[in-house]
Amino acid sequence: MNYLDDFLNYLKFDLNYSENTIISYKIDINLFLDFLEFKKVDPLNIDAEIIRKFISNRAQHKTYRGSYETKRTICRRLSSLKKFYNYLVKIKSIEHNPFLLITFPKVKAKNPEVLYEKQTIKLLEENDKRTDFLHERDQAILLLMFTSGLRCSELVNLKISDINFNSQTIRIFGKGKKERIVVFSLKAKMAILSYAKNTRSELEKINNTHSLFLFLNNKGKKLTSRGLEYIFKNIIKKTGLDLGINLHPHVLRHTFATKLLENGADLRMIQELLGHESINTTQIYTHISKEGIKNQYDLFFPENVNEDKSKD
Repeated sequence: MNYLDDFLNYLKFDLNYSENTIISYKIDINLFLDFLEFKKVDPLNIDAEIIRKFISNRAQHKTYRGSYETKRTICRRLSSLKKFYNYLVKIKSIEHNPFLLITFPKVKAKNPEVLYEKQTIKLLEENDKRTDFLHERDQAILLLMFTSGLRCSELVNLKISDINFNSQTIRIFGKGKKERIVVFSLKAKMAILSYAKNTRSELEKINNTHSLFLFLNNKGKKLTSRGLEYIFKNIIKKTGLDLGINLHPHVLRHTFATKLLENGADLRMIQELLGHESINTTQIYTHISKEGIKNQYDLFFPENVNEDKSKD
């Protein structure tokens, strides 16, 4: 179907979507097109009934891990298809978007995991005690992500030329290649400069090249998103810490946003720093903050405290 290639080009050149986002759209749409081919249905002549059959089919599909496809994944696929068929309406290949008639499966909102202040301090302290070759790089990554709220993709694509060390700001091209300015801390600045002077210089020698990107892997090549996730797993192994949650790059971004909110930062400012297109996306951190307050209350003022005193 040639329309798919045209749509993907539309996402890339008109909407400036990232390569990873475009790949996700392509996978979702191809699943639907393959389903239609199996059912011998014309993609330009579908109705709500065939869409519901597709939803049912995906709900019964087992992933490579052996679990069924989640409602969240199905909703993402439907969202991709809805946008694709909106495009077909836009270019007048069809008159109406059949996905507008579909009610998406209800998905329970899932609050992102965050680290409390003591966990954050402990992680930075223990990682700083490491003496292996890559500890400076890893410390610079942790501090930068903790104090700037960068996305995983933004960090691995960060170029030295994007950083203004004097003002401690970074010029970022985030989702949709939208430009924004983020700020980072003095400690992050010192950690980055130390890594650049020592570890990074040695990593460049390994690959025998000069890289434009700030963070490099152990072979001196540009870091990837998967590589960053591996680094985080290794940090936990090397420090021997048990944080109670899986340390993932997004945990640091969520922690950054939640910390700002708890300290009284304006939600609009947090939206700008995170690069959220909608304030509704940023709004989730108000729920995390309330949950954090409740957890702290339960820790320092448990319900049984009065019961204990009454026994004296």
